[in-house]
Amino acid sequence: MPLQPVAAGEIATIVTSLEMTSPPRPRALPASPLSLVRWLAPKLDRYRALFRRVGAPWLWFSRLAMDDATLSAILDDPAVELSVVVDRQGIELGMLELDFRQPGLCELAYFGLVPELAGQGHGRWLMGHALAQAWRKGIERVWVHTCTLDHPSALNFYRAQGFTPYDRAIETFPDPRLIGLLPRDTAPQIPLLDPAS
Repeated sequence: MPLQPVAAGEIATIVTSLEMTSPPRPRALPASPLSLVRWLAPKLDRYRALFRRVGAPWLWFSRLAMDDATLSAILDDPAVELSVVVDRQGIELGMLELDFRQPGLCELAYFGLVPELAGQGHGRWLMGHALAQAWRKGIERVWVHTCTLDHPSALNFYRAQGFTPYDRAIETFPDPRLIGLLPRDTAPQIPLLDPAS
């Protein structure tokens, strides 16, 4: 098969979309010293700071590229529910964003913890909360997408939680490190190919 070139200064990733069409069997949440707190109308700079802390290692950038009005319209929408993960000192260590804007559907729009918490069972704890909040009256489908830039265990994690893959696509976008949305030394596991070099 021939390779498809990626334009200079761009990144390509394979995006896998996964879904649940019925609620999973209830199970006890793993113990965690963390708490989940609803975040109503967060200040945009505070939201973006947490978004960077959680997502920069995986080159999350979409919310960093949005202008204030567009981002506010999403976060202030009553059908979008944003919660933050905090430790006992109130330090923000993760985020959960559920999007109910399409009738009958819940998108697990953003789900993540700071990298320092990886591999300690906190992801299962957060997913337990996510699914408990997502599956409410009238919801027929909960879905999420992940990509090959995400944590290497992300796809298997979602499958282990009961999500089933249903679609795959290739996405290309300008490298956010080259356009100033993230520092150049972010995500060193993803090679930075600067056409200007």
